[in-house]
Amino acid sequence: MTLILSIAVMVTLLLAIFIAIYWRDIECVGEIPVPFFTFIAILFTSGLDVGLVMFPLVDFELYASEEAYAFANPLAMEFGFWGFLVWGFYFSTTFYFCVLEPRLKIFELPLVKWVNDVVIIGTCAFTGFLFLQYLPDYIDGISNSLRYGLVAAVILLAGISSTHIRFVRVLSVSSTWLFFGLIAGVWWSSEMGVTGLLGSMGNLGDYFTNLHRFVSPVTDYHQFYLYWWFAWSIMIGQFVSRFVSGLKAWQLLIALLVVPSIPIAIWFSVLYYHFSTELLIGAGWRWAMVLVGTVFVINSLDSLIRLYTRNVGLTAERFGNFWYVVSNWCVLFSLVLLYQFTPLQIEWFGLAVIGIYVAVFVLIIRRRESLSTGT
Repeated sequence: MTLILSIAVMVTLLLAIFIAIYWRDIECVGEIPVPFFTFIAILFTSGLDVGLVMFPLVDFELYASEEAYAFANPLAMEFGFWGFLVWGFYFSTTFYFCVLEPRLKIFELPLVKWVNDVVIIGTCAFTGFLFLQYLPDYIDGISNSLRYGLVAAVILLAGISSTHIRFVRVLSVSSTWLFFGLIAGVWWSSEMGVTGLLGSMGNLGDYFTNLHRFVSPVTDYHQFYLYWWFAWSIMIGQFVSRFVSGLKAWQLLIALLVVPSIPIAIWFSVLYYHFSTELLIGAGWRWAMVLVGTVFVINSLDSLIRLYTRNVGLTAERFGNFWYVVSNWCVLFSLVLLYQFTPLQIEWFGLAVIGIYVAVFVLIIRRRESLSTGT
């Protein structure tokens, strides 16, 4: 599995570079073009989940204690798992669904469509499962009944939010500003100041000097992350491509690699300052992290619910809001329990996505005549 993943990552990143050069001046326009900030907000909140808020403090401990991560400091390691290079996955798929899929219609082929929808639903449920797993780390003493109840409520709210696209857009922009507020609040409460923040951010240099090391799995944990990114890549590209408003291919690549990575870098640097100085985050701000993490989960889930229900024809317009919300809640909460009580793993869905990449590449080669007008 490691060899397959390493080859897939390398090919995907090279493909992103090829697209940005070969089709550099092609404009990407989606079905529902939105202003650039709104597009980035939708991308940021749909393409990330609770892990962005909740994982770093746990991960820093791991990276600081294990020899396999000794080539870079914990902040650089965490950024490598979440920032910059891995967003190239989203670029390739966003470009594809903006420019190529409308003519090729590969994802309308029954088998490709079926596998893609299974991946979307399974990965959507994994988001809820992670939220369930990490709640005890951030809410001390939380009972099992409250954990499951909170996850059930989050899935219900996501189902309601997904009933109309304007809810998704409003929630994306609102939660982005909420995240910015969390960053500012935790930074301010730490009294680290601008000097402390810049000093902490300086540790990110280890990531860029060791960029090549992040292309293949460093450890099993890194492998899990990379499979996770693959599992998300097609469905996020399929969803956010609808909102692109005329960016050229090379501009889209820069936007996806750089813009989302900036708040990620700042947030991780603020948390790393707390870790490196052994400064505790106050209870109030930890609750704020749980709140923002919860909103991110809702945001991720509503985007994916809207995507797969549209693909399979299970829409609110067709079945009514009540049955639409109830059916999606039953499916997703059941799958969360399946992750909890069976060996089901996100890596399986990541492998399925790699299989889709291969199938799409082969079909594009076979239909290359259809692309000649786009060169």
